[in-house]
Amino acid sequence: MSSTVVETAAPGYRPGRTLPLRVEAMRQLRRRRTLVIGGVLALLPFVVLAAFQIGGTPGRENRTTFIELATASGANFATTLLFMGTGFLLVIPVALFCGDTVASEASWSSLRYLLAAPVPRARLLARKFLVAMAFSAAAIVLLPAVGLVVGTAAYGWGDLKLPTGATLSATEALPRLALAVLFVFLAEIVVGALAFWLSTATDAPLGAVGGAVFASIITGVLDAVTALGSLREWFPAHWQYAWADALQPQLEWGGMIQGVVLSLSYSVILLALAFRGFATKDVVS
Repeated sequence: MSSTVVETAAPGYRPGRTLPLRVEAMRQLRRRRTLVIGGVLALLPFVVLAAFQIGGTPGRENRTTFIELATASGANFATTLLFMGTGFLLVIPVALFCGDTVASEASWSSLRYLLAAPVPRARLLARKFLVAMAFSAAAIVLLPAVGLVVGTAAYGWGDLKLPTGATLSATEALPRLALAVLFVFLAEIVVGALAFWLSTATDAPLGAVGGAVFASIITGVLDAVTALGSLREWFPAHWQYAWADALQPQLEWGGMIQGVVLSLSYSVILLALAFRGFATKDVVS
């Protein structure tokens, strides 16, 4: 079903005014899955806190990690939650918001009515992807933000202790932690772009979401295969923990820059495939 506007369009019709971001954002905000994801991410810091309260201070092993230092301060607790979320937990909301947005409309048979409104196809995709990434950013920020509040209430406001034995003052740790969260979001854009592309190619939301999550897991597994050598640097998962460089006494940019460039490069290709494929897709649902 074509969304091309013919010359006999209704008086007053303006393609640039169709499907405002505010309208799409409110539609997505009222979705049950949005409320569930927000509730789970907001509740998780309390679950982790309860685990520490029941089990006591995390034990030190041969190699100190952020988890062993979780109870040192509020900043440490927030960093621990970011560490726990990186790699899988934070992938899920990004894949869900981006993979569900177009495919769900097709599964409800409402996509053709949006295009018949008429909303230009490119504008429809652009609006949906921007809103999906905005919700993804909110989800990624929510976890460490709630963790910082909960951790500070439980363990106090103090310096950020690092696995290397060094420390960052509390005032210096906050902007560094914000930079780490920003990197996680930029690194997850590739997951969102993949899920969005799959969402435009299928009418099954779970297929789009599951495909993006599965691809993330597979690249993570391949990155663990040391026999691949330098080829692993082409996997987005290889750089997913590079945010830890933002928390070093001497800020390191190399790994984060490579991770962001790789993520954005793949994202541009995937979004181009999504827009190109959807432009000529026969929408019947």
